[in-house]
Amino acid sequence: MSYQFKFEKILTIREREKEEASSAYNQSVTRFEEAAEKLYELLKRKEELEAYQADKMATGLSVQEIRHHQQFVGNLTKTIEHAQKMVQNARNSMVYFQEKMLEKNIEVKKFVKIKEKDHSNYLALEKAEEAKQMDDISLQQYMQHEKVGG
Repeated sequence: MSYQFKFEKILTIREREKEEASSAYNQSVTRFEEAAEKLYELLKRKEELEAYQADKMATGLSVQEIRHHQQFVGNLTKTIEHAQKMVQNARNSMVYFQEKMLEKNIEVKKFVKIKEKDHSNYLALEKAEEAKQMDDISLQQYMQHEKVGG
């Protein structure tokens, strides 16, 4: 008789859930990285624009050019604020999916431990049964030897 783990189907389901959670986490990491990269690019652009404006101020700008730059910087600032919210949302999502993935890993580990213990118990019972059969065979052989030699 071969070993059959009584919770094998549950373990298989939990392993699939673990893989799905891992995939969702990896996707959330990618989204976070993309959002953070976009924010970085916007901040870098704003910094370059402000440096350009400072250089232009030194050489002289018209009032209209100053207003135009201020309006552009204002719009860029709003875009940066939106990007910061997107990064924060992506970070929160990433943390959530990381927690879910860890929970699924723990569940799978619990079932693997149960399976290991169950398999050890199965092997011990099988070994005990084998020993009992060997004792029975030895006893039968001894009894037959006694009848013949007796």
